[in-house]
Amino acid sequence: MVNMIQDCNIGFIGLGVMGKNLALNLADHGYRVAGFDLDTKKVEDVLSSEIAERPTDVEKARIIGCDSLKEMLDHLATPRVIVLLVPAGQPVDDVCQNLIQAGLEPNDIVVDCGNSQWTDTIRREAEYKHQLKFFGTAVSGGEVGARFGPSLMPGGDAESWQYLKPMWEAVSAKVDEDGKPIETRTPGKPIFDGEPCTAYLGPNGAGHYVKMVHNGIEYADMQLICEAYHLLRSILGYSPKQIGKLFEKWNQGVLNSYLVEITADILQQDDIKTGEPLVDLILDSAGQKGTGRWTAISATQMGVPAGIISEAVYSRALSTLTSQRYQAASTLVGITDLADVNAEHVEASIHDALYSAKICAYAQGFQIMRAAQAEYDWKLNFVDIAKIWRGGCIIRASFLQKIADAFTEEPELDNLLLSDYFADQLEERQVGLRNSVVLAAQSGIPAPTFFSALAYFDGYRSEVLPANLLQAQRDYFGAHTYERADSARGEKFHTHWQQEGRPETQVK
Repeated sequence: MVNMIQDCNIGFIGLGVMGKNLALNLADHGYRVAGFDLDTKKVEDVLSSEIAERPTDVEKARIIGCDSLKEMLDHLATPRVIVLLVPAGQPVDDVCQNLIQAGLEPNDIVVDCGNSQWTDTIRREAEYKHQLKFFGTAVSGGEVGARFGPSLMPGGDAESWQYLKPMWEAVSAKVDEDGKPIETRTPGKPIFDGEPCTAYLGPNGAGHYVKMVHNGIEYADMQLICEAYHLLRSILGYSPKQIGKLFEKWNQGVLNSYLVEITADILQQDDIKTGEPLVDLILDSAGQKGTGRWTAISATQMGVPAGIISEAVYSRALSTLTSQRYQAASTLVGITDLADVNAEHVEASIHDALYSAKICAYAQGFQIMRAAQAEYDWKLNFVDIAKIWRGGCIIRASFLQKIADAFTEEPELDNLLLSDYFADQLEERQVGLRNSVVLAAQSGIPAPTFFSALAYFDGYRSEVLPANLLQAQRDYFGAHTYERADSARGEKFHTHWQQEGRPETQVK
């Protein structure tokens, strides 16, 4: 049957918080949206918002609700573009199969904007290639970002990207010529100027992989901020409001970021009922949806050191042991020995520790992506990645421009720590990190990501590590062989450690 309607540019399946706000964002930018959700109340909700927000000079509805997938497909211009915002996993495959049954064609583009695992995206692009064009686009920025400008991380078929590019560039966050976010929170008044925070990242799962690493860095960044807060509160006795004011001050400098900004706001909020600091009434048991854990697992599988991200994941896990921690608090004794401290010096040390550790965390994230591009045959553009994270996303921060500059100057840079800017910053600020780690150890305050950042920095800058002894141990008990420092790389040797004279043999 010939499609006779075709009055919409894009379809949405899943009109929850993210789907609704992305649909309204697209409508603000002049695109007509056909929406479908199994929950008809969500369809009604987005249509009510569309009516309330529709500019007075627009007569025709910008968003239409559909009762079935077939009706939605009939409303879409070809090639059809359908965005999925459904739970990751089997629901994505179920919707793809239902779309195929409803009449989807091979040139139609299905875009998964959920938090899918990158390996699923790789599989789906290959599995559905004769029935549809499967495309991944990871979204960061939460509900406000989705409504007024998220960071979009697309990965999939390059031809499909050319069709999606105008829409994605329209609705993504924008930054000015200095890399600073251009923000708006006014429905119906979108931002058209500025550099869009989206760029094509590569085939199949590249977009979802980059978003996963983004979330791993996010875990680390959040934990580092929490440890800074914990040290300031425990060592200096500062109230949440005092720390909030201090974070406000820090947000005006090198630590300027969305996460520091919202932390400053959180710490200055009082509970409406009790008048107490709201943060003190929130249970100290952290949740997680898995992307940070995926990052740590992927890094481990590829042999990339990412201890800061891993420690952030472990810290969330430890926080959930609330009853055990309560028991341990009255059983285990921490012997501490903290001398008198100078508040100004402690503040300065923790500030520099937070910035130094943040640099190391981002360095680990980019190292993970560098390893992944070899693993999955991608060619990731690290300049683009740093740039699209400058606005819209959760880890947006002013120093991402410095990361973009570093990879612009040296595209094959092995590690951010080796760039002139970040090497200078760490030379200048590492004393603060060292002092903060000492303070944490002396006062019995857990600061695992600070400790891990310092260990990573010192390990990476060490010309010689005790891994020579480790290799000897492996060869002793398991004949795993070793290389000699005075022989060519790749030549393997084994010592017969328990034989008289310890004869050594070269292993071919």
